[in-house]
Formats: sequence, structure tokens, C-alpha cells
Amino acid sequence: MKYSTSPTPSMNNYPRSTSPLPAPANYQPSTASAATKRYKYLRRLFKFNQMDFEFAAWQMVYLFVAPQKVFRNFNYRKHTKSQFARDDPAFLVLLCIWLFLSSICFSLGIGLGWGQIVLFILYVVFVDFIGAGIIVSTLFWYISNKYLRRDRDGPDVEWGYAFDVHINAFFPPLSLLHCFQIILFNNLVTNESFLACLVSNTFWLASLIYYMYITFLGYSNLPMLQNIRVFLLPLPILVLLYFATLLAKWNLSNMLVSFYVYRVL
Repeated sequence: MKYSTSPTPSMNNYPRSTSPLPAPANYQPSTASAATKRYKYLRRLFKFNQMDFEFAAWQMVYLFVAPQKVFRNFNYRKHTKSQFARDDPAFLVLLCIWLFLSSICFSLGIGLGWGQIVLFILYVVFVDFIGAGIIVSTLFWYISNKYLRRDRDGPDVEWGYAFDVHINAFFPPLSLLHCFQIILFNNLVTNESFLACLVSNTFWLASLIYYMYITFLGYSNLPMLQNIRVFLLPLPILVLLYFATLLAKWNLSNMLVSFYVYRVL
């Protein structure tokens, strides 16, 4: 029998396990409306003593090394809490903190002034993360419910779960592009050489593959969906575009930096 590698849960949170789960037919039916779940989630957003930050940090680590283990716990929550979506906002809070810190590192790395740094952080948090996250989550939620459900009269995909999948998939690209790339390779990726283009665009390729793979894992975790491989269909096109950018010596990180600088001027 395999034992869970997750940290010990706090008394305020549900138990967790990575052991085999019962069949989907044993899921408890949801008894709360989406509005009720949303209200409970938002109400806990500022109650830090009720958040399990240790488990949220464990999830962040495993999103890099073994993301499938993270989604096993989403499945377990469905058995214990009658919902796939998180009911603890600790992961969202930690992600916002990491986004804030990585944005400071990124803005210092590209030489922004302090006033520009504040504006840059506001853009990144409220436009790139929250705004774009709501749009992408809503799009995937709609596609999943409209085209991928096995039974039109059966349970549907929770919007909160679609948002959880997005922020899970968003974390590795954020770390690779906003933090690791700038801290480790800033002097390299910002010049005009082919090596700079290779390193920069490889970071982008790895980030997009991470996002697509974790999104695929998230929706393949739902028993009411089928044909989930559709989320991986863009992969061959992505690889072709990667080689095309190398042949054209189009440095994607330079493009991103130019966009960010233009936006805060």
C-alpha cells in the first residue's frame, strides 16, 4: 500500500490521501449551489488562520514534479466535500504572494523604476492573472460542459474547478518566465544572439507544455467528461512554432519585455 507524500493536514481541513479512490458512482451528490460555494470560499479569503498553507505549498511543489498527485486530492475532495473545486483559498493566496514577488524580480530585472514597478504589478495581478484567468477558465468551462460531457443530463463541470485547473496550470509558467528565466538568464535572453533566442524560446515552450499538460490532467480527472485529449491537440503546432521562431531568430522574451515596458510607460 502506498502512503501519501502530502504534509499532515491541519485540524481545520479535510483529510487527504493518494491511495486508490472509489469508483465515480460513489461520489456524494452536491447539496450546495454554486453561489453558496462561492460565498463560503470568498468568506474564508481573509481568514488566514483557517487556511492550510502547508498543503498549498505542497501542491505548488508537486505541480512541478508530479502534478497528477495534486489532482488526486481534488478527486478525494469530491468524496468528502461533494465538490471538486477547492474550498480553501490558501493556494490562491500563496499564488498571489508568489506573483507579487516574482513580478518585483521581473521588473527589477528589466530595469523599471519604482513607479513603473507598482503599475507593472497592478497590470500583472488584475489584468494578466485575474482578468485573463476568468476569461480562460470560463472558456474551458463552457467547452467542457457544451462539448465534452458524457451525459447531457448528468453533472456538469463546476466553474470553480475550471478556475482551480487554470491557476494550477498557471503556476509553473509563472515561475519559469517571471522568476527563473530572469534571475538565472537575464543577461543571456535579452541579447540578440541565437543562443539567447534558443534559451528564451525553450523556456516558453516548456511553460506552454506545462500549462497544457496540467490542464489536460485537470479535466481528465473529471469522470463526467470524455475526449479530454483535445486539450493536447495544439502540442504539435506548438513545437512547429517553436522551431519557426528559432529559424526566424524571434526572441519571445525580448518581445514580452518590450510589451511590458511599453505598457507601463
